[in-house]
Amino acid sequence: MKIGLKLNTQFRPGQDPVEGTAELVEQVRLARDCGFDSVWVSQHYLTTPFQALQTWPMLGRIAAEAGEMQIGSAIYLLTLHNPVEAAELATTIDVLTGGRFIFGVGLGYREQEFEAFGLDIKQRVSRFTEALEVLLRLWTEESVTHQGKHFQLTDAHLTMRPVQQPHPPIWIAASSDVAVKRIAKHGFPWLINPHASLTTVEKQMGLFHESLDEHGKARPSTVPVFKEFSIAQRREDALATARPYLEKKYQSYADWGLDKPMPEGERLTVPLDELAKDRFIIGTPEECREELLRHEEAIGADHFLLRMQWPGMPQGDVLRQLELAGEELIPKTHGLRS
Repeated sequence: MKIGLKLNTQFRPGQDPVEGTAELVEQVRLARDCGFDSVWVSQHYLTTPFQALQTWPMLGRIAAEAGEMQIGSAIYLLTLHNPVEAAELATTIDVLTGGRFIFGVGLGYREQEFEAFGLDIKQRVSRFTEALEVLLRLWTEESVTHQGKHFQLTDAHLTMRPVQQPHPPIWIAASSDVAVKRIAKHGFPWLINPHASLTTVEKQMGLFHESLDEHGKARPSTVPVFKEFSIAQRREDALATARPYLEKKYQSYADWGLDKPMPEGERLTVPLDELAKDRFIIGTPEECREELLRHEEAIGADHFLLRMQWPGMPQGDVLRQLELAGEELIPKTHGLRS
């Protein structure tokens, strides 16, 4: 079982982003020294009310601090971008890290972002699918000519190749039942979101496996899960530390419409105590370990991306959690059967 740190790259209004970035770098160094296996950066544009760092510069910055940890995008909004740009940027990070990059990608769901890029959100599925196809061809073929609905290339050569062959691992995020079944046809791991209950994820994992079988794809070798996480010696302290920041973050998610593509019954506009049940991992080191093991047994989860900070949370709270996880959680999770 692997444990990763999902960085909070969004800052509250008025926060000094230079100071915030320095704190993130400090977190990466501590996570490295505490035995974390990976570190992750996400992406959004126009993140009112939050300030947001962008994926590729931040990945390049933390690559210098990550040691042997894998680094990854969780997630990169492939639909909004040109696949040539995506292939070149991902290749660059894979080279900078000596082959330790994981490329997590997704459709995107915010109409404001699609409008800003001059794109029709109704075409996001076909655009994502075509972008992924071109991306893979650039990495695996000597020359690519492609005349599609969204992208056109003539005799295109990607002269720099990723260290990992044929390409870096690709994980695809999905929230809805339809999206989960759709990504199975590619045969890549499904990057499981943090806002669905484990009950829902179990049902969707069944759909994912059925779709893999229908498309003649083997089950991926890893099952990555992104989780909201808070750890303390007492459960009430872990919940109190997270509550004010996690509540505001999920209110923003609800305002952005994140729960719209989720299965019926999954709502983000509920009190935190209700929202946390069967979704978030909050508690003592032993309770957190038991939750990780429960996810492993239920869905085969073996790589957890843990987010321990949300906009506004003080750096000291994050560092204490990292140290406690390094002392009392990670040594035990690395001994689990995965």
